[in-house]
Amino acid sequence: MQSPVSSSPGAAPRGLSLRHLRHDLPAGVVVFLVALPLCLGIALASGVPLLAGLVSGVVGGLVVAALSGSQLSVSGPAAGLVVIVVNAIATLGSFEAFLVAVILAGVLQGLFGLLRAGDIGACFPSPVIKGMLAAIGLLLIIKQLPVAFGFASTPHMLEGVPRDAQALDAMALVLDSVSEAAVAVAAGALLILFLWELPAVKRLPVVGKLPGALLAVLWGVGCQAFFRAAMPSEALVEHQLVSLPKVDGVGSLLGQLASPDWSALANPQLYTVAVTLAVVASLETLLSLEAADRLDPLKRVAPPNRELQAQGVGNVVAGFLGGLPITAVIVRSSANIQAGARTRLSAMLHGVLLLASVLLLVELLRWIPLAALAAVLLHTGYKLAKPAIALAAWRQGAAMFVPFAVTVAAILATDLLMGILIGLVASMLFVIHANTRGALSITSRERAHLLQLSKDVSFFSKATLRRYLERVQPGDSLIIDGARCRFVDRDIREALDDFIAHARERHIEVELRSMPPVAAPATAEVPPARLPAAATRAL
Repeated sequence: MQSPVSSSPGAAPRGLSLRHLRHDLPAGVVVFLVALPLCLGIALASGVPLLAGLVSGVVGGLVVAALSGSQLSVSGPAAGLVVIVVNAIATLGSFEAFLVAVILAGVLQGLFGLLRAGDIGACFPSPVIKGMLAAIGLLLIIKQLPVAFGFASTPHMLEGVPRDAQALDAMALVLDSVSEAAVAVAAGALLILFLWELPAVKRLPVVGKLPGALLAVLWGVGCQAFFRAAMPSEALVEHQLVSLPKVDGVGSLLGQLASPDWSALANPQLYTVAVTLAVVASLETLLSLEAADRLDPLKRVAPPNRELQAQGVGNVVAGFLGGLPITAVIVRSSANIQAGARTRLSAMLHGVLLLASVLLLVELLRWIPLAALAAVLLHTGYKLAKPAIALAAWRQGAAMFVPFAVTVAAILATDLLMGILIGLVASMLFVIHANTRGALSITSRERAHLLQLSKDVSFFSKATLRRYLERVQPGDSLIIDGARCRFVDRDIREALDDFIAHARERHIEVELRSMPPVAAPATAEVPPARLPAAATRAL
C-alpha cells in the first residue's frame, strides 16, 4: 500500500491516513489558533458580517483541503482580497449581490484548472506581484488605523466633524473621540506581534511556539476584562467588540447566513468583479502554493491545476453559504508547516475547529476587541509593505523599481485589477527595452559601414534601424551581417528591402551576409552588390 507521505521529491501523495495524526493533530490546532483571528479580522476589514470570515475559514478547511492536491497548503479568506471585496460591495450595492460574483469567480477558477492555466502565476513579473502585495498592505493599514483608535471605520471617525470645519478643528474633534482603551489594546497587541517576530522570542520553550496573533487577541480579551472589572467607564462598548449572532446548532447557523441575490446577474459590473476575483484569487493561490512547496521538508510538488479546481469549488460553496472569497494563504500554510504537519488532515482539522468555535464559542468570541483584530491586520499590512521591500527593489535598478512603484501608485489611485494591468504595461516596457537593446549595432569607418544583426530582431528595433541607415550617405558602402541573428521580423526585412531597392539610385553599395530566412519576404530580395575589397578591409 502506498504511503500518504512520500520522501521522494516531487511526489504528490493522495488519500488521507491517520498514521500521521500525531503530527497533524497539533499542527491543525496551531493553524486554527492562527486562522481564527485572521478570519475575524479580514471580515472586519472587508466590512461584512464577521460570521462570513469564519464560514470561509471552515469551507477552506473542509472543502478545499479535501479536494486539493497540496498536502500542506491551507486556504481561507485572504487579506489580499480585502480591497476587491470592499470596492465590489460598494459597486454592486450589497453583500448579497457580491456573493453571486464569488460563485461566478469560483466557476471561472474551475475552468482555469480544466484549461490547465495553472502556470498563469509565472506570467506575472515579480515587481508587479510585489507592488500588488505592497499596495494591499498600505490599504490595510489605511483602513484599519481608525479601528485601532476605537472607530468602526473612517466614515464613522468623521461623523461628528462638520463638513466646513478647518483642518486643525477637525483633527481636534477626532482626537477627542479616540478611545483610550482601544488604543491601549491595539498598541499592546502590536507590541506582542512584533516581539513574536524576534528570533530570541521564537526560541523560548513554550511561549515562543504560540502564534503571535492568538496572544494579541488574548491580550485584547484580558484588557477588556480588566476595564470591565476595574474601570467600567473606560471599557469598550458594543460596536468596538466582535459581534456574532447567537448560534444554537447547524440549522440555526445556516439560517443566519447571507444568501446570494441572483437579481445581480442583470448588472454588467458583476462580471467584471467576478473576473477580477477569479484572476487575483488564482494568482494569490498559485503564489502561496509555490511558497508552500518550497517550505515542504519533503519537497513535494502540488499540482496547480488541481488546486485551481479545488479553489473554484471552495468559492462556489463559500458564495452559496454567505462567505468571503477564498485563496490559499501563505501565513496559515507556513504556520502549518512549521507546526510539523505531514498531510492535509491538519488543514481539515483546522476547519473542524473553526466550525466548532462558531457553534460553541460565540459568547467567548464576543469578548474580542476589534482593536486587537485591527492590530493583527496592521501587522499583516506592515509585513506586506515594509520599507525594506521598496528599498530592495530600488537597489535592483529601474527595471525592478519603476514597475513596482507604478503598480503601487496605480492600485492606490484606481483599483486592484487596473493597477495590476498598468504595472504589467510598465514592466513590459522594460522587457521590450532589454530585448531591443543590442539587437542592432553599426560600425562606421570613413565611408564604409557594417550593420550587425544580433539575437532576434523584432519590429521594436525598427526605429533604431532607421536611425542607423540614415548614417549611410550617397557614395558609401554598407555590409548587413546577420550571422549572429536567429530571426528577423517582417517589418525589419521590409525596411531593409526598401533601403536596398533604392541603394543603387543613391550610389550606395550593399552586401548581405548570412541573413536568416523569413517566413514570407515582403518584397523580392535585391541581388547584393559586392563591396570593393578596400572597403571591406577598412571595416
